[in-house]
Amino acid sequence: MRRRHRRMNTTPELDITAFMNLMIVLVPVLLLGMVFSQLHMIELNFPGMAPGEAPEAEELQLVVTVTDRGLLVADSDRGHLGRLPLVEGAQDFDGLRELLIRIKQRLPDKTDIILEVGESVDYQTLVTALDTVRSYETVVAASVVEAELFPDVSLASPVPGTAISPIATGGAT
Repeated sequence: MRRRHRRMNTTPELDITAFMNLMIVLVPVLLLGMVFSQLHMIELNFPGMAPGEAPEAEELQLVVTVTDRGLLVADSDRGHLGRLPLVEGAQDFDGLRELLIRIKQRLPDKTDIILEVGESVDYQTLVTALDTVRSYETVVAASVVEAELFPDVSLASPVPGTAISPIATGGAT
């Protein structure tokens, strides 16, 4: 008669050391990466026209032109509303905000504006200009709130020949 030898069945131990080392390194790296990669989104409304289609004439079309020499605020009816040259080498966004607040007080129902940005304008200036034309901080009932200026912003390239006079002084003209 034959003998049957039973083998001892032992379950091998799982070696998860390499996996644990990976988790110990990967989790902090991912957590640190989340802090530095914050995503902000600015909602822009672009004109919804087919190429070559001309827009209908409107009563008033506000245009803010941002160039490397300053800011220009214009209107389709009255022409230039204000020229804001550079102040100590930086754009005069405070002056722009004040001018837009005065325009908004006269036209409270107007919500759209065109922002023309020159080719030499850097990204941070563009974002600051967008923030400036969309809203401003004001105090209401002892609380600081964001008041609406012109939230419907369209981006465009400036018309050739639009210039900010380097001789012009600060403030609206």
